[in-house]
Amino acid sequence: MIIPFKHAQAAHCENGATSNILRYHGIDVSEAMVFGIGSGLFFIYMPFLKHNGIPVSSFRPLPGMIFNRAAKLLGVKIYRKKFRNKEASMEALEQTLARHTPVCLQVGVFHLTYFPRPYRFHFNAHNLVVFGKEEGRYLISDPVMEHVESLSPEELVRVRWARGLFQPKGKMYYPIKIPPQIDLPSAIVKGIRKNCWEMLSIPVPFIGIRGIRYLARDIRKWPQKLGEKKGALYLGQFIRMQEEIGTGGAGFRFIYAAFLQEAGRILNNDRLLALSHDMTLCGDR
Repeated sequence: MIIPFKHAQAAHCENGATSNILRYHGIDVSEAMVFGIGSGLFFIYMPFLKHNGIPVSSFRPLPGMIFNRAAKLLGVKIYRKKFRNKEASMEALEQTLARHTPVCLQVGVFHLTYFPRPYRFHFNAHNLVVFGKEEGRYLISDPVMEHVESLSPEELVRVRWARGLFQPKGKMYYPIKIPPQIDLPSAIVKGIRKNCWEMLSIPVPFIGIRGIRYLARDIRKWPQKLGEKKGALYLGQFIRMQEEIGTGGAGFRFIYAAFLQEAGRILNNDRLLALSHDMTLCGDR
């Protein structure tokens, strides 16, 4: 039971899974285009919400939102479902694969056996595509891996039912209706406008540009407020979130710059090309 699915490596899991599965259904959009249409640039700092005792910060919208936004603007109808028990989630996966339909899954990273050990951490919003089964193992297109991987049924159940923040609960999703034509220029413009609004106009001090400035003020206070050891721990976790986990803010600059470059060419807009260059320089810095 193998579906002719083309695996392609990407910088970020949700963008990559979205791009790969849309390409399977005939919509040729890059990872960067998915990220831009899905208004993927975001920032939120929540000092009142702690994970492992450290305030939470995020450089992306909630898991699944980039996929949902991109699909909506492209006119793609999506089926999505969570489950109450493990058996039902695996049965639904088997039935969908039997219809020769690749399936996107949300999983936990910590127990992904093909991940190098230093990269396994408790993060339950990783996205991958299952596209078949061979010799009793599920074939996995994980966008952050160079080649196709595989998991045993027991291993797949474990990552689909990981515990903790953003529990997947067996979540699966995939396109069920593809429009005969897509209006890519319109989707690009709407995606940019929404991203600008979220980063500049949400009247909450923890979100967007306001959130970045709020965090900057807090970081200056950490050594005196928390002590050097705890302050360094907070800072280390923040940098880890920015630079390593889920691509982070630094990597997203380059992805969004690539989107602006594609968008500038499609819309014949030199201003977007110039902004793409500026954003690449920001990433380099």
